[in-house]
Amino acid sequence: MKNILQGLHHFRSGVLEQQRARLAKLAQGQHPSALFISCSDSRVVPSLFTQCGPGELFELRNAGNIVPPYGASTGGEAATIEFAVVGLGVKDIIVCGHTHCGAMKAMLDPTQAENLPLVQSWLGYAETTRRIMAENYANLPKSDQLNVAAQEHVLIQIENLQTHPCIASRLQRGDIALHAWVYKIETGDVFSYSKEENRFAPLVVPSDLQLTEEELVAKS
Repeated sequence: MKNILQGLHHFRSGVLEQQRARLAKLAQGQHPSALFISCSDSRVVPSLFTQCGPGELFELRNAGNIVPPYGASTGGEAATIEFAVVGLGVKDIIVCGHTHCGAMKAMLDPTQAENLPLVQSWLGYAETTRRIMAENYANLPKSDQLNVAAQEHVLIQIENLQTHPCIASRLQRGDIALHAWVYKIETGDVFSYSKEENRFAPLVVPSDLQLTEEELVAKS
């Protein structure tokens, strides 16, 4: 708790003054450009590796970055997705898995969650990923299985998103785009799925989207 309180003090005594005008504007409403779905893992900080500030990302986080198919869960995931798409009009949805994911470890080895009945129940929504791994990747070394599971799992969540009516209708009109990412904790690299290459590859920012030195300073 000490570091949290120290961080709050630093924010109020230093950072807040620089952000005061921006926060006042955000009080009038939010207009995020993307819904970012990621794991609750404390090592995964979307605003850090995307360098997005307040008001830029609408976030949905849970254990294992799981998106249950439409109607399968009574949790808040569907409502959050619907609000982001219909209420806020986001044009992009990013599902971002990550390396060393505890949820993926427990999915591959259920004994790791044997004393966590609610976690076991939640991971039932990852059954498709578990079956894909068991039937297609059982011969891989354990460390490789975990990395592959993170990738396959993200792709399944992209499929699940398409069962949500608010997304399916917009996909048909070309009004929304879905992105599958995996964040590599140990290096900070982000890998994006390419349909053309049928694989995850390092995400390369197009030259026309790269920030100038002045823009980098302003964003820091």
